[in-house]
Amino acid sequence: MSNGGIYVQVPFCQTKCTYCNFHTGVVASSRFRPYVEAVCREIREHRLLLEAAGANWPGRLRGDGVARETRSEDLAVDTVYIGGGTPSLLDPAHLQNILNAIRASFAADLTEVTLEADPETIEAGRAAAWVRAGINRVSFGLQSFSDKELVAAGRMHRRADIYRAVPILREAGIRNISFDLIAGLPHQTKESWRQSLEELAALAPEHVSVYLLEIDVGSRLGKELLQGGGKYSAGAVPSEDEMAESYEMAQEWLGAAGYHHYEISNWAKPGFESRHNVKYWRREPYLGFGAGAHSFSGAERWANAHDAAAYVTAVQSGRLPVEQHETLTAESALEEELFLGLRQLDGIDVARIERMYGVALAGRFNSLALAGLVKRDGSVVRLAPEKLSVSNEVFVELMR
Repeated sequence: MSNGGIYVQVPFCQTKCTYCNFHTGVVASSRFRPYVEAVCREIREHRLLLEAAGANWPGRLRGDGVARETRSEDLAVDTVYIGGGTPSLLDPAHLQNILNAIRASFAADLTEVTLEADPETIEAGRAAAWVRAGINRVSFGLQSFSDKELVAAGRMHRRADIYRAVPILREAGIRNISFDLIAGLPHQTKESWRQSLEELAALAPEHVSVYLLEIDVGSRLGKELLQGGGKYSAGAVPSEDEMAESYEMAQEWLGAAGYHHYEISNWAKPGFESRHNVKYWRREPYLGFGAGAHSFSGAERWANAHDAAAYVTAVQSGRLPVEQHETLTAESALEEELFLGLRQLDGIDVARIERMYGVALAGRFNSLALAGLVKRDGSVVRLAPEKLSVSNEVFVELMR
């Protein structure tokens, strides 16, 4: 079994983006410390808390089951991802405490430790402290290089903040930076999208994620799009066809700039693929800590309650507030293998999956192959590179 990963959720932001449907909130900084203390307690007492909540790890990961303090050999981990929210808002000492708790509670040989950060939160002293704590990768939620688009999206930073922040991180010793872009923001045009891609390539981050704007009724922009109104620039959102064109432009530009397209939304310079996120797509085990964090043991999935205050209260009282808990059936595990596997550009080995699950799958791909949506190479099936922008349609058809 592969080493596991650890995800830490920090559900705090400076402002709520108009397109955001995440369970995050704008709170007073005085709430940060008790939250971090609760996360550290959950990490230190994870085995007992999980057992009490009925969430079980496989034998190698779970230890011998004897009531005792958590032993580090219960779970060997090599990646940590601190996401949110905007975890870069936390005091560096808080981040240090979280990582210290992980090192004390697990067999931790941490090769990749990622911190999500917004450009306006970057300061030289904080960045140096992050590196001392062991953070070696920073994921920037840039979304755009256009100030007009950033304002419409409710982002705090501006283009100038990006150019100020990147040199600070480089000087601090961060050699692995990831940029996020969103195709489809209000007021985005073909010209402004091309400009964002040009400026991104000039700054040369090691990793790039490109997401299509998701229209969700849980966001302010989503509600406006569905119900009408002009407060959040819903009328200036590009069409689905225009978003698809932007995605295809990103494929072309990033490929020409030397980035390897390894997952539908992700590109990397050679050797800089996100080791942590790859665990999700390969269905490798990971533990999530914090409000709303998800975990996967290989056979079960569960998630903590989203409300940060309720989470803190529960952990302080010695309970883990598990909100969702699912034991996977063979059928649901197979669907995950197909869906997550096809998200990766290397595709899936159909023969391997057939042996693992005792099923015959080849016929499920016939109509997709005839329609040019997937490509076959022996027993390997991949999404057709020119059809990645309509991948959701492929997944829907495959799961029928």
